[in-house]
Amino acid sequence: MAQQKLETPEELFHYQLRSARTMEQHSLESLDELHAAVSDTKLKKMFSHHADETREQIDHLEQVFALMGYDLTTAPSPATTGIKNQAAGILEKADSKLHNQIALVSALGNEHFEISAYTALIFQAQALGNADAAKLLTDNIDQEIHTSKELRSTLKEMLS
Repeated sequence: MAQQKLETPEELFHYQLRSARTMEQHSLESLDELHAAVSDTKLKKMFSHHADETREQIDHLEQVFALMGYDLTTAPSPATTGIKNQAAGILEKADSKLHNQIALVSALGNEHFEISAYTALIFQAQALGNADAAKLLTDNIDQEIHTSKELRSTLKEMLS
């Protein structure tokens, strides 16, 4: 079966929105795995809190689908598949005393990818004239930026 060629900015936005939905689903799966891998109570709470935020972000994405009149579907997100698989592989190879650090590094990589994905989606939603969609996506990126700062601070503290 031949893949449909993306020909318009709206088709590209729709595809990337579908990919973002997959990205957040991968993030939720990863957060569960990272939560199980860490021993530090603070990290467990951090990952649980971010999982709650991720569920909210998925809800925001689903609202954007509705605003744009799109069916609720997904598209591949190879980057987050890779980040998730890389974390699992390193955790498997590493001594448990390194799991907290590995989990933070993995989560930070995921956040950075999500920030770049949301940046593009926000600009596209604005260009398509959908301020409500752009607002929901901005709410998501604001949470991602906050989480990224929290992860960086925690990692820096851990390594000091």
